[in-house]
Amino acid sequence: MIKKILNAQSKTITFSAALIAFSVGVSALLGLLRDRLLAGTFGAGPDLDVYFAAFRIPDLVYGILITGGIVAAFLPVFAESLEKDKKEGWKLVNNTINTLFIVLVLLGFVLLIFAPYIVKLIAPGFTVDQREITTLMTRIMMISPILLGVSSLFSGVLQYFNRFLIYSLAPILYNLGIIFAIIFLVPIEGVGIIGLAYGVIIGSLLHLVIQIVPSFMCGYSYKPVIDIRQKELLKIFKLMVPRIIGQASSQINLIVITAIASTLTAGSIAIFNFADHLQAFPVRIIGVAFAVAAFPAFSKSFALKNKEKFLRNFNTVIRQVLFLIIPMSILVFVLRAQIVRLVLGTGEFGWIETRLTVASLGIFAVGLFAYAIIHILVRAFFSFQDTKTPLYASLVSMSLNIILSFLFVWILDGNNLFRSLAVALLKLDALSDIRVIAFPLALLFSGVVHFIFLLYFLRKKIGSLDGGKILDSSFIIIIASFIMGIAAFITIHIVDYFFYLETFKGRFFQSFAAFVVSVLVYILVSKLMKSPELSGFRQSFTEK
Repeated sequence: MIKKILNAQSKTITFSAALIAFSVGVSALLGLLRDRLLAGTFGAGPDLDVYFAAFRIPDLVYGILITGGIVAAFLPVFAESLEKDKKEGWKLVNNTINTLFIVLVLLGFVLLIFAPYIVKLIAPGFTVDQREITTLMTRIMMISPILLGVSSLFSGVLQYFNRFLIYSLAPILYNLGIIFAIIFLVPIEGVGIIGLAYGVIIGSLLHLVIQIVPSFMCGYSYKPVIDIRQKELLKIFKLMVPRIIGQASSQINLIVITAIASTLTAGSIAIFNFADHLQAFPVRIIGVAFAVAAFPAFSKSFALKNKEKFLRNFNTVIRQVLFLIIPMSILVFVLRAQIVRLVLGTGEFGWIETRLTVASLGIFAVGLFAYAIIHILVRAFFSFQDTKTPLYASLVSMSLNIILSFLFVWILDGNNLFRSLAVALLKLDALSDIRVIAFPLALLFSGVVHFIFLLYFLRKKIGSLDGGKILDSSFIIIIASFIMGIAAFITIHIVDYFFYLETFKGRFFQSFAAFVVSVLVYILVSKLMKSPELSGFRQSFTEK
């Protein structure tokens, strides 16, 4: 039974995406539980500012070298190598694991030495005590990228063989490690906030361990080989360079935001990160899930030189993602207050922090479609072994985001028409400092530009994307989503008359009722309008 589960294989992109979406959803819910525990334990104050700031350096390494570099380049080259020669393909896996491990250990050692100086750079507004704690936590958490780096290569192997079940359980265990630390380590006298750093290490170790056995079952066997002259490894390094630079841009965005936020009101870093985590939930369960599920199919199409199959898969995936993310965007916007109060409204998390997080989430909701589709577009370029175009898109987006972050913080610091409009639209009256919403505003505009840039150059690269089908589907999706949004709005106000909403149960029932009504209305309208995506989902699950 255990062997069958470990070796479970998905047959279609849609079913694989659904499987990943489910597990990512569970992982994301655990992430929200983690944030609720953090908010209730520490509040949006200096302690959590330290925790999120300490994450920046390990995240920088993980985001640039691992998810941004090695993972993006490894799978297409591994797929191509394995198709030609299985022996060389498995040699590439071992060669990459051993080389990456040595690089990450050496890099980690260097960052351990220079951590105090880097912390001072990314959090200039911190006190001396805050910097010392941030430095200690950063040094502890530098073990995390090493473990996750090796784990991510096993993830690539499992993705190629469509073993998405075990692959998708890894992030769940990662969040469980942090939750374990919040519940059991943080309360220990003398440990406190430092316990969160140990939780990150526990989660990273679990993320690695669960993927090792299924990888062996796919045909992998470890060998202590290091051959820096292997042409496939050199090809990975060549593909990595543009992607590393491109991924560095998104990490630089977060570092700049952290640096600016550290000079604002205490808790600004925490408020931004909480809102960012909430908006990431739908992006992960929809955009990332489909991108991960489609990436092996995209890569295999390129390896087999089958452009027609690639276009068919790409068009279907884009329409399915839009079918899910557009209504989700509207639902998040309508229920933004309920979501924030359900997830974070506990313990030390105050009313001002709640209102600012609600406003930030509302801004993020407008750009969810772009954030989700970007993941698909980037994987499409990666499947062609083109990492340069996503690099240029990332650099443009990063530059715009940094400029807009400074600009919006400056504008929102004074009395002007823009600030007045923001206060009115986001219901931020009576709050003296609303500058933290500058960051989601900047990310919204830069994210849309990033999306447009990638879409334009992908079309230029491969020709027609069969945009007519996408536009026809989008028309149905937007109409159905608009009607669904009205239904959700009416539902929350009807429930408001019958239930006391100042309790967790009342807010939960209000949100649940609105969600159920919205889903039913959306499905009904989509069915009446004969949405091809609705039929496609039904067919995929019926066949499976």
